[in-house]
Amino acid sequence: MRRSERKRTDPDLGVLTSRLLFAVQEELFTTLAERGHPDLRPQHGAVMAYLDAEGTRATDLARHSGQHKQVIGKLLDELEALGYVRRLPDPTDRRAKLVVPTEKGLDHMAESDAIMAAMDARHAEAFGAQRYADFKRMYAELTDRQRAWRPRG
Repeated sequence: MRRSERKRTDPDLGVLTSRLLFAVQEELFTTLAERGHPDLRPQHGAVMAYLDAEGTRATDLARHSGQHKQVIGKLLDELEALGYVRRLPDPTDRRAKLVVPTEKGLDHMAESDAIMAAMDARHAEAFGAQRYADFKRMYAELTDRQRAWRPRG
């Protein structure tokens, strides 16, 4: 069997994960565009998905999203220019900055949460609430295990 055929009929974890990610992103960002946020791209999720309404340090955004600080910095520049976030001094550490959502950013966050909740509800209805909850729990555990992987040596 050819590799491409095997990937279609018996996909590995990486293929399944990317298929799910891209399908979720397509629905999320298409719906966000319909709801007044047409200028965002999936890459912006590395910031917006981990941003707290009270503000979050860029280093924490990088750690939670798994992205390099330089990538987060570039995304923050874009999101600031688009009016979704602003950078303010961190009141607990004068050397640090907090990334704080603007009103536009807060609206985006609320819309994203609603869209994702609707996706969850749709899948829970299709698979059964308990089965879907079990899947999400296992998927979260699998993700944690994979993120904890370190090369031997």
